[in-house]
Amino acid sequence: MKLLTKEIEKKLRANEVIARETGESGEPVVKWFNPTGAGTWLISDMDEDGRCFGLCDLGMGTPELGSVSIKELEDIRLPFGLGIERDIHWEANKSLMDYANDAREYGYIRA
Repeated sequence: MKLLTKEIEKKLRANEVIARETGESGEPVVKWFNPTGAGTWLISDMDEDGRCFGLCDLGMGTPELGSVSIKELEDIRLPFGLGIERDIHWEANKSLMDYANDAREYGYIRA
């Protein structure tokens, strides 16, 4: 499965421009996850180098806002030939900061 469609990429890049101008991230655009274990990423924007910004949870009880490389996620090889997946049914219902605040409280992303 493709982590990034043209439509998602367009939204992420548009959000990056807004975030640069306002200093704030809006709603996440996409949710990526590890289908074999821990790892969830709610991504709100992406720069021209493919560096994504969002809420990252590696399953250690300390989700945090930060950057991740789309290339690095695409290169991850998991058991059974799987890779990082995109949750095609997920839609954001609050801002990235609201997800981050909830994740700090609970110790994991609740999305």
